[in-house]
Amino acid sequence: MKKHGFHSFHLVDQSPWPLTGAISALLILSGMVNWYHQNSPYLLFIGFILMLLSMWQWWRDISREATFQGLHTLKVTLGMRWGMILFIVSEILFFVSFFWAFFHSSLAPTHEIGMLWPPQGIKPFNPFEIPLLNTAILLSSGITVTWSHHSILNSNKSQSYKSLIITIILGMYFSALQALEYFEAPFSISDSAFGSTFFMATGFHGLHVLIGTTFLLMCSIRLKKNHFSAFHHFGFEAPAWYWHFVDVVWLFLFISIYWWGG
Repeated sequence: MKKHGFHSFHLVDQSPWPLTGAISALLILSGMVNWYHQNSPYLLFIGFILMLLSMWQWWRDISREATFQGLHTLKVTLGMRWGMILFIVSEILFFVSFFWAFFHSSLAPTHEIGMLWPPQGIKPFNPFEIPLLNTAILLSSGITVTWSHHSILNSNKSQSYKSLIITIILGMYFSALQALEYFEAPFSISDSAFGSTFFMATGFHGLHVLIGTTFLLMCSIRLKKNHFSAFHHFGFEAPAWYWHFVDVVWLFLFISIYWWGG
């Protein structure tokens, strides 16, 4: 490890993990194309394995920097907080594009879809079945992750760990129910603007739930290893902010796409 002198800034060392992460993303994209056209998933699996290895090694290095090397000073943490805030803002704008496409098509249906919304021949989901259950699950997970955060602030490791595990289980339950919903869907992504906007919006949200669950799972490992304290736990706060963002986006999805749009 290189020495940068005594100051409050964090000058990161050279790392191979951004490069391996970018290569894994390329392999996943190429693997999906190969899977769709050649029915061969092997390249996709290689990409996923390389991404998981990159994530594990990269998080290991960040945990070492924050916990054992003392490189995450107050000034560095402030910069990371603003970085996370700007990242969540960019994610909000990402979902705004999907809502824009949905309302553009639903508020003024064109002749091509029969001037109806939902279009003729499409049977939407009942919003008061799986979607409502998933809403209750995500809202409950927001409560449990907040409970975990406050337990960390009160130096109650046991309560924090238990509530975080409950949050992870709820996130996995949500993903399982969404997979079941997709499996039983009476329409596909190619069924007019309704199908494309529905699966793009809810699918990317489901991906964000999987990412958030993975973040929280890593937090549970770090929590078990005593990496967090009442005064130094931004590694937990960032995933918690992300999880609350996922909760809020789902509320908009449920109200606009499942309930009003269906």
